[in-house]
Amino acid sequence: MPEAGSGTVLVLAIALSLIAVILAVLLLVQATVGAARAGAAADLAALAAADTLRGLRTGDPCTVAGEVAGRNAAELASCATDLAAQTVTVHVQSRAGKFLPWPPSARARAGPPGG
Repeated sequence: MPEAGSGTVLVLAIALSLIAVILAVLLLVQATVGAARAGAAADLAALAAADTLRGLRTGDPCTVAGEVAGRNAAELASCATDLAAQTVTVHVQSRAGKFLPWPPSARARAGPPGG
């Protein structure tokens, strides 16, 4: 019988393909969750920095943004303030997504309405 054992090889190939698909789906889910967490951290950091810029809190806007980002499992990558428009733009990188080849990141801008 020349086909003896071919079923075992076929089942093994199907099982490995299924494992590869499951791992790819898990990476996509982790990327989605990481992006959402990075977006939330960026939004909160920008809002806190804008409050500081407007004088509602004490301190430096970018320092406050870094603290808020840190409390939300992210690191502040950049921060820019525009004193004339009273706006703050922040860029954060999330520490979520440990198995991703790059850290999830997000940008946010906050300031008064119409600014």
